Amino acid sequence: MNIQRSLNRICSGQNLEYPESLDLFRALFEGRLTAAQSGALLMGLRLKGETGDELGAAVEVALERARLVSGIKGQRIDTCGTGGDGRSSFNCSTAVAFFLADAGVRVVKHGNRAVSSSCGSADVVEALGLPLLSEPSLVEPELRRTNFAFLFAPHFHPSFAGIAPLRKELGIRSIFNLMGPLLNPARPTHQILGVPGESFMPIVAWVLQKNDVHSAAVIHGAEGFDELTPCGVNKVVFVREGKLIPGLIEPEEMGFSRCSPGDMACKDKEEALSRQREVLSGSGPRAMQDMVSLNLGLAIHLLEPGRNLRECMAQAREMVRSGLKNIKVC
Repeated sequence: MNIQRSLNRICSGQNLEYPESLDLFRALFEGRLTAAQSGALLMGLRLKGETGDELGAAVEVALERARLVSGIKGQRIDTCGTGGDGRSSFNCSTAVAFFLADAGVRVVKHGNRAVSSSCGSADVVEALGLPLLSEPSLVEPELRRTNFAFLFAPHFHPSFAGIAPLRKELGIRSIFNLMGPLLNPARPTHQILGVPGESFMPIVAWVLQKNDVHSAAVIHGAEGFDELTPCGVNKVVFVREGKLIPGLIEPEEMGFSRCSPGDMACKDKEEALSRQREVLSGSGPRAMQDMVSLNLGLAIHLLEPGRNLRECMAQAREMVRSGLKNIKVC
């Protein structure tokens, strides 16, 4: 591998092919690049614009070093976003995960503490009294107990410890932000994955397709959210049977009223947790309930593709208004 040649190609706007990307990211994870080379690689890819090959190779290298969960059979879903939308919004994806698990769907939630949001998924799960799992062997028993297993990312991706100082020092969005939701060590069969920019949708969908996910939806929400919102028309790329199918989801066509982005914002962690508890109990602001219902309805549609989306949305709305029935949170 010639790192200087690869960096020159990136700086001139050329995309890297898959094998070359594999070599580069293996060198990065193994500490064979200098700090200057590592920073140049991440900055160069961002300025050029990451491709599916580059992202897919980075994901493959990271999974080679992950503590993967084995022995889980059957359907299992993850609901997550890349973050970085700058909205400080209510933690919708975690609420969706709880409602799915409450209905008997096995959820393998992979996440971390807050980085750009008011409250990260790990912060929510911990505050509600559920465990942050640290060992692969604990995942299946927890699924049997509650249908919900939270895989705390730092414990399943120890190789990222060496990358963390570099990411912190750079302080910018890099390819690693896109990788996070693609690195679930329990390898979900179904997934909702939100991205903060429309340009990321095709490359993330391509990686999901390459990794043989059974059914997934990559979404870019109205008003720039990385989740479906009631604020306007949402964009989606479905990954089904090896095909990528673009589409739009209009909240009003699904029976939801439009709202403004500020209706889903939380000023701090305390407010985010308070709103989470309210929504999980069947109360809380209507805009947040609707946001959860939209994403929950999409998840139900992925799991039950024979049902039309509007029907799934109606079921989701009723589930949210009724609150959790089986999972006990504090």
